[in-house]
Amino acid sequence: MANLTGKKILLGITGSIAAYKAAFLVRLLIKAGAEVQVLMTKAGAGFISPLTLSTLSKRPVYSDISSEESWNNHVEMGLWADAMVVAPLTAASLAKMALGISDNVITATYLSARCPVFFAPAMDLDMWRHPSTRENVRRLQAFGNHLIPVGHGELASGLVGEGRMAEPEEIVEHLRRFWAKAQSLAGRKIVITAGPTYEPIDPVRFIGNRSSGKMGVALADAAARRGAEVTLILGPSGLSPREDSVKLLRVQTAIEMHQAARDAFQGADIGILAAAVADYRPQEAAAQKIKKTGETLHLELVKNPDIAANLGQEKKPGQLLVGFALETENELANARSKLEKKNFDLIVLNSLQDEGAGFNYDTNKITILGKDNKIRKFELKSKTAVAGDILDEVAALS
Repeated sequence: MANLTGKKILLGITGSIAAYKAAFLVRLLIKAGAEVQVLMTKAGAGFISPLTLSTLSKRPVYSDISSEESWNNHVEMGLWADAMVVAPLTAASLAKMALGISDNVITATYLSARCPVFFAPAMDLDMWRHPSTRENVRRLQAFGNHLIPVGHGELASGLVGEGRMAEPEEIVEHLRRFWAKAQSLAGRKIVITAGPTYEPIDPVRFIGNRSSGKMGVALADAAARRGAEVTLILGPSGLSPREDSVKLLRVQTAIEMHQAARDAFQGADIGILAAAVADYRPQEAAAQKIKKTGETLHLELVKNPDIAANLGQEKKPGQLLVGFALETENELANARSKLEKKNFDLIVLNSLQDEGAGFNYDTNKITILGKDNKIRKFELKSKTAVAGDILDEVAALS
């Protein structure tokens, strides 16, 4: 288990009664070997004394971007940190972070931070369940931030339910697990396909699908953050990976993606085939725009190469191949059949019957099947969080 020795952690404290737990959290982080810089909103300072936190952290506590003594450089703090943890995070501060409202030292630093950001919400039951809160949580996760789940128990209002801030010990353990995973794919070469393919009919028309590439891009970024050497083969999409280390190859057609994937997979340890590749293409693409001359238009379609099946046949001992299945009926049976026929080690099943899953959503709901008949079902999550779940399974096999 990774420890926190030498880790530089920004701890943001907002105006919740759970702020009293921050004193215990600071002590645990320092005991684990971390350096801690505390940031507070003015409301947070009303629940716990900055002097207490300054004494525990052995650093001044900042509650303003500027003061009479100095300007507290939020950009510099964001660059200094290895992680930023906002605990407790109120509904109001959650909304500000989700919308990029920079009106206090915590939100300003958050917008400048290049490090992983973790947030531990704390609020009453009905506030936590409100659709606007749920949407703000999804937005933060979609940006790549890490939710530390709320606890269940008695709340300040007297109600019993979800909304309690995670205990300090749980937050520290969450950070430890994160850094333990951070290099779980170090040195691995991974090729990922993503997005749709466009098969030209003429210079202005094509056959395609609604895939955005969001899932594959999230996988590429997450794998790079875990230390992998990533090649992302991306079909027509307006997206780009956030991680600079990802090697990006842009393609248009299934044939182009097929060639790029075969070339890249030869030297790879892992292949993850998240692209939604067109099964067929027009036999001939017209050189000029086809004019509207009749009531019908006949297209002769021919089959595209099956990238997944070909890579499965070419897979060498020691290589790992992960496929995706998007189904509308008999989901598990169809996914299991695809796993076996295409020689996958894992297959990720999406169902279009699940609300919030599938093309163009920022969320996804998956089931992962393995050769050992193991089936793991996951709840609806951001695609960033889903990428983490998939890579956990990949790391366990590789």
